[in-house]
Amino acid sequence: MKFYRLPQTDLDVSSIILGMMRIANMSNGEIQQLVGGARDAGVTFIDHADIYGGAPHRCEARFGEAISLTAAEREKLVIQSKVGIRKGFFDFSAEHILASVDQSLAALKTDYMDVLLLHRPDSLVEPEEVAAAFDTLKSAGKVRHFGVSNHTPGQVELLKTAVTQPLIVNQVQLSITHAPLIASGVAANMAGLDQSIDRDNGLLDYSRINGMMLQAWSPFQKGFFDGVFLDDRENFGDLNDAIDELAKAYGVTPTGIAVAWITRHPAKIQVVLGTTKPERVVEAAAGSSVSLTREEWYRLFRAAGHTVP
Repeated sequence: MKFYRLPQTDLDVSSIILGMMRIANMSNGEIQQLVGGARDAGVTFIDHADIYGGAPHRCEARFGEAISLTAAEREKLVIQSKVGIRKGFFDFSAEHILASVDQSLAALKTDYMDVLLLHRPDSLVEPEEVAAAFDTLKSAGKVRHFGVSNHTPGQVELLKTAVTQPLIVNQVQLSITHAPLIASGVAANMAGLDQSIDRDNGLLDYSRINGMMLQAWSPFQKGFFDGVFLDDRENFGDLNDAIDELAKAYGVTPTGIAVAWITRHPAKIQVVLGTTKPERVVEAAAGSSVSLTREEWYRLFRAAGHTVP
């Protein structure tokens, strides 16, 4: 397992994050097996959101019901959750942030959250409201660190006009095949090439310059919830051939190589897994330690359909 220092903190965290989005219908024993297997593999970071599970705080509650942590065990884990998505709209009001965090903490059965993220951008955001909520949560010891998810550099800068706590994380969609975050920079200034369109407003470079950890969600998705590219020979035959060859060379699984492509980047990007299978977590953890060469990394990039001018 590769570990990173979480920017602007004293926390060393696993490069693999165990996402809890799909645990709502799992038994306590299944959740315990998943979390226990992840911890045995070196995973120290758990990701939640108040929206996960089909009902508010459903997955957080299932985690809290299934996992009992001693004080010492709790200190060794980084538990993160997200707030702001409501049914049909987004809400970054101070009232909603504060109420939702209290409900998350009760569901998770913990006194504090290590990291709180604003989930998707609220177009009606008032930075002063967010700042007031964050100040209250920080001073009460309910949240230790703060960040965002799916935000552009401009949206982060807007929050910073009022928010005084460092915004240390931005969780975004990224996989080998869904990589505009990276691909647009590779093909910068190429007129007429769709890949050159900057859809993220320079987010990758902005994050590295400003000390924000990027977290990659849907690391195996072809596109936006279009299914996984692993074993999709019809659409990604060359990519899967390259992945299989590298997996054999490095002694890991194809899942591990898909993870290694992300963790090889010097931005030190964490990988958020949505799997409910402990063995997949083990495969991802092994892949995180693989250091692909530049030639190998770009080979996968090209095989995924991206242009290297």
